[in-house]
Amino acid sequence: MSADTKTPFEHVNDVLAQLKEMRHYAKNNVEALTAQWLLFDGELKKLKQSGPIETLMTRQSELHDALNDEIAVLEGLAVTLQPTEEGSAPAAQPAARGKS
Repeated sequence: MSADTKTPFEHVNDVLAQLKEMRHYAKNNVEALTAQWLLFDGELKKLKQSGPIETLMTRQSELHDALNDEIAVLEGLAVTLQPTEEGSAPAAQPAARGKS
């Protein structure tokens, strides 16, 4: 199915799939960096590199949290866009959402 013929429901599900993949890799990145951090914390402090690494770990964690938040919102939207059993219009129209 081409992008021109996809329904809003299908587009939302495509975005959800991509965000879930990003979340998976973000989590793995945080875990890998944390493992390295625990092994080399002392050396990084001696080299005065612990601050920048801590900042990166915090940012990566914030990205992971933001991905979780957006996934939850889009999952709710997908429910409202899901076609009815007859395959016609969506079950309900989604409410407008403001950006924070």
